[in-house]
Amino acid sequence: MASQHFLPSILQDQALYLGGGGRIPPYRVPRPYRPWLLDRGSLTQRLIRASDGDFRVHLLRQGHQQATDHEREALAQEQRSWPFLREVALLCHDQPWVFARTLIPADTLQGPAKALTRLGTKPLGAVLFNHPNVRRGPISVYRLDAKRVSADFADQGIIWGRQSLFYLYDKPLLVSEYFLHACPMYLGTV
Repeated sequence: MASQHFLPSILQDQALYLGGGGRIPPYRVPRPYRPWLLDRGSLTQRLIRASDGDFRVHLLRQGHQQATDHEREALAQEQRSWPFLREVALLCHDQPWVFARTLIPADTLQGPAKALTRLGTKPLGAVLFNHPNVRRGPISVYRLDAKRVSADFADQGIIWGRQSLFYLYDKPLLVSEYFLHACPMYLGTV
């Protein structure tokens, strides 16, 4: 007799969730949000489809900044390191649907990867999901107060977000994406 698994299949995929640290296990994520939060594909492409192509990137800030303790731990960086930070709003129909924060350690920015500091209003996803030497690590899901992640969107209140390490030529960069209330994820659509 074959063994039966009583846990949802999503829990059996270790690539989706690393427990602890305030992260929310997939079975605790509201079902309508799962296609957005646990999708391992390109968020850029999902937003383009959901907005019928009315999508653009608004660069909020970039440059070398100090990371939070959590980000340094995720990247295995020393406290005095200053990774390259890029913060953008992903706009659909001229409304911010997602706030994205990317941290790239100096070691990752060697050689051709240095071009990541010059993306401007080009989506990072267009690079990551089209590069043959990129792989994605596990996705961690969070539910938190928006003022913890961005003063620009502090008025959003409680939002959902996700975070994962990407590896470019086996060197890490940390991508955090926070879903703002205008995003159709909260309506359980698209």
